[in-house]
Order: sequence, then structure tokens, then C-alpha cells
Amino acid sequence: MLEPTITTASAPARAERSEAAASRLHLVISGHVDHGKSTLVGRLLADTGSLPDGKLEQVRALCERTSKPFEYAFLLDALKDERAQGITIDAARVFFKTATRHYIIIDAPGHIEFLKNMITGAARAEAALLVIDAHEGIQENSRRHATMLSMLGIRQLAVVVNKMDLAGFRRETFDGIVAEFGAFLTQLGVSAETWIPVSARCGANIARRAAEMPWYTGPTVLEALERFRPEPPAQDRPFRLPVQDVYKFTNFADDRRIVAGTVDSGRASVGDELVFYPSGKRARIQSVEAFSRDERPDVTAGEAVGITLTPQIYTSRGELAARSDEPPPEVTTRVRANVFWLGRAPLALRKDYVFKLGAARVPMRVEAIHRVIDAADLGDTGARTGVERHQVAECTFKLHRAVAFDVSADLAATGRFVIVDDYDIRGGGIVAEALPDRDEALRSKVLLRNAKWISSHVSPERRAERYSQRPTLLVVTGEAETDRKELARQLEVKLFEEGRFVYFLGMGSVLYGVDADIERGGEQRREHLRRLAEIANILLDAGVILIVSAAELTQSDLDVLKTSLPAELVCTVWVGDRVTTDISCDYVLTDAERERRGADALKTVLEDQRVIFKPW
Repeated sequence: MLEPTITTASAPARAERSEAAASRLHLVISGHVDHGKSTLVGRLLADTGSLPDGKLEQVRALCERTSKPFEYAFLLDALKDERAQGITIDAARVFFKTATRHYIIIDAPGHIEFLKNMITGAARAEAALLVIDAHEGIQENSRRHATMLSMLGIRQLAVVVNKMDLAGFRRETFDGIVAEFGAFLTQLGVSAETWIPVSARCGANIARRAAEMPWYTGPTVLEALERFRPEPPAQDRPFRLPVQDVYKFTNFADDRRIVAGTVDSGRASVGDELVFYPSGKRARIQSVEAFSRDERPDVTAGEAVGITLTPQIYTSRGELAARSDEPPPEVTTRVRANVFWLGRAPLALRKDYVFKLGAARVPMRVEAIHRVIDAADLGDTGARTGVERHQVAECTFKLHRAVAFDVSADLAATGRFVIVDDYDIRGGGIVAEALPDRDEALRSKVLLRNAKWISSHVSPERRAERYSQRPTLLVVTGEAETDRKELARQLEVKLFEEGRFVYFLGMGSVLYGVDADIERGGEQRREHLRRLAEIANILLDAGVILIVSAAELTQSDLDVLKTSLPAELVCTVWVGDRVTTDISCDYVLTDAERERRGADALKTVLEDQRVIFKPW
């Protein structure tokens, strides 16, 4: 076996990475469409000498060729259709620096149709400029953007009242906007650190103090930026690495299993013990892998990395790695969240959606809608059955399986989510609270079991390669009168004769064996299932395809199994035309298909799930 080598990064190099992160500030520019956000940023770049050589002249020449008046916004609006329509569609990122720090400015779209893009752009911002047109005044999207900034946890805010030239540079116009919008921000629980009257087109109060407004004695926009405080460096917070993928190599005797992802916060070094949530599996960092660059012994926030572990545990996309010596993330199937809805159809109760947080994607339903707010005026709509487009709501979500995350107030990066419906993002928000669920006590037992688990020297990958199969618990369920047991046993014989490492376990064998000391049915049902899951855990670790038949399992029953076992190793098949419980199955095997193909139909299920492989 080829041992990975590690090249130690120099102390100056590590210090440089840390200093660069500490002196950087992410800033979002938001506000209603055509209130001058892009013009403001373009003027700021031009007046501070931050444009690339020749950029200003290039844009001026383009405007002359197209017979369009020059706009500083064109320095940012690089998309052709944006120039044609005069609006920002996507969130443009602009980099510039002053003597104090580096800035990453996100120019977010203001049009109501592109609110989703605005949320995406603002997701990682530490501070915000909110632009209001002095001539047009406060608009609905001015309030919506302020509401979303508040929901995203952005508390450093400066309000820029633009186009003061169109208002004759009158102080009373500025003071009126400050009074009205200040009252709205107070309702949000937010206060602006400063209010700045400007004319971006004229350059007044952008980088130079405006002679046109001698009554204003506050900071310019550039001075206000310098007063914003960067958040504490992300590398000084608890370590969080969402698992985005796992890569396995087989050539040249290379058996590394590389866990890849981008570090959201914290830092970790070779030798540190990590815990992967929600599974609770533990391993130490053996090496930090890199492509086309020197390896090093540590990883830090903001870096896309690959790590190898010892022992090489089985982990998968969607898990969240944390250091064992630091505060753990929350793990549950129920969350209270603040949501901003963007879908044309309302966010509804009893409808399936996909909850996406980091790399985790989990089916979910809205369990309760506690409060619905119109983001434009913060009025409570009184609705409790749905959330309409552009409304804000406080909801409780029930996830189909546990997810690891942090409350947004503690760690914003791992506390923000989006909701997907029909393959498109329909809403987003922040996790306000982790709520207890029925499996909380069971999950604690599983975490303790995994922490104390004594691993074999034979890895799961080596077993899978030897047996040419992926260990899986196949649960065959259906109505009581359906002959699930015989079908499962026929599948066992078929797979065994093909040389598979397979075992059929009937529920009677469990009830009158391992479970002989407890009563059957009633309140003990969950304990029966928990013990079944522990038997399955051992057999799956041995590389077995385990087939279990049980009558009319419910979603609660399946939750016990998927809490106790890696959810991706559990496959559920309902046998029969009619699903009579609330269980969410991977496949439904109709009576006609069962009679026509029998065990071959179940074998096809395993092939489709890539538990076993179809012959060439």
C-alpha cells in the first residue's frame, strides 16, 4: 500500500491565510429595482481607483458604439440581457481593497422576480448597504429586502438614500425617509448604523464629501464601509465540514477513501478526532489531500479539502463532520424555522418538499405554520394553512430523517437552508430552534454505540469488493394477508445460489429469541424494532444483505430503523396494490408484478439500488 506523504506548510503561509481571512468583509448591496445599487458600486470603484486599467474607457466606448448614455452600473452589469433591460438579474461579486481591508461586494438584484437571487447573494454577507431612491421613496422591495437581511441574521446595516440630486438635495426629503424607514426597521428589531444621503451619479458622499449637502456631517459611503466590523474569523469557531462526496481509488494499490467538502467554519489538523453527524461515527484525520498543491497537516474555514480517515469508516454525502473536543451540532427531525417563500404555489401543510441544508437533502413536510407575515408591511396575515409568495413565516418542519445543523444564531453557515419543490428552489430561511422528536433518546443510544464501536481491521470497502455487493437491510412489508415471508425467503435462495452473502431473518426469530424477555406489541413495539436494528447493524457491518419481512410497517417504525442504521443502507419495499400505512417506501411491488415475477422482482429492486450488480 502506498502511504500518503504530508508536507508541512510553513508558519508564515498559515499566518498569511489567517490574516487574509481576518481582514476581509463580505458586503451585500440591496434595495428596490432601479434605486441605483449598481451605479453606487460602479461609482465607488471608479472613485477609489479600484477598476482594472482601461475598464472605464472600455465601457464608455461601448456606450458610444451602442448610442446609449454612459452608466456607472454598466461596470457591473456584465450580462447582455441586463444591459438591454437596465436591471441586475444575477448577484455580481466585486473585489476591491482599501488600506484597511479587502472587500467582497455583492450587488444583489432588486426586481421582485429575482428575490431568490438576492437571497443567494446575501447568504454569506456580514454587512449590508440598503439603497433607497430619494425621488421615488420607500418601495415594497425596500421593506422586503430589509426583512430578508434581518432573517439572514445580518445586523450591520447602513441605509443609503440615493438620487438626492433628483430631490434637489433637500434635507427634509432625507429626514422623511429616515423617519419612515427607521420605524419599519425598529419593527424588525434592526437599527441602521448610519444613514447617508448620496448621489451616486454625481459622486456625492460616495468617496468624497458632498458640497451640495452641507447640512450632512456623517460619514461618506466609503467611510461607513470602513466602520463595519468583520465577523469573528470563521476559523475560530467550531469545526464544521459538510460531506459533499466520498472518492475511492483502486489503481496502483491505492485504497484511500477521500472525504471531500468545503470547511464552513473552524479548523482541524491531522490526528484530530472527528464525529460525523447524524450517524455519530468517529475517526481521526490521517491526511489532508490536495490536487496539484503541497499537502499540509491542517484545514481551515473556507477551504475545499479532501481528507482521509483512520479507521476508514463508511460515511456519505450529507453528513456533517465536527471535532470531538468542540461543541457538537444539533441533530433532529424537527426544526422551527423562519422562512421566506418564493414559490408561485403556496407553501402548504401535508405536502412533500425537499429540505436542503449544506450537502444534506431530506424530504420534509410542514408540520405547523405558527405565524405568517407580509414582508412588505410586517402585518400578520392570520393565515395558518399556507404561505403565499413573498411572505415570511414561522414554521415547524418534520424531516423524514435526522439532519445535523446549527441554530443560525450560533453558526450562520450551517443554519441556513433552502426548500426545493419540483427540482427548483421555492424558498429559504434560517433554523431558529432544534425541536425534540420521538427518536431523541434512541439517537443518543446510537451515538454512544457508534462512539464505543470496536472496528474490525477488515474495512466495509474490502468486504464489499470481496462479496461484490453493498450491505443492505431489505425490509419487505405489506398487508398482513400478503405472503411477504415466502417471497423474502425465495429471494434469499435465489441470491444464495448466485453466490451472494445473504440472510433472511423472520420477525418470529427475533420475537422469540433476542426479544424473549419483553412483551410483544403495544408500547414495546419500538423496543422490538430497536433490537432488530441492532442485529441488522452487526450483520451489515459483516457485509451481509439482510432480508426482513414484517406486516404493515409505519413511517414511525421505519424511522426507528433509519435512526439506528445508516439510512442509505435501508431499502423498503411494500408488497401489494394498496399502501395501507403512512410509510414512505422505496418501491411498491404490485400484486400483478409479484405473481408474474416473484423474487425476480425483488432482485431487480436490489439491482436498481446498486446493492448487487446486473451482469453484462
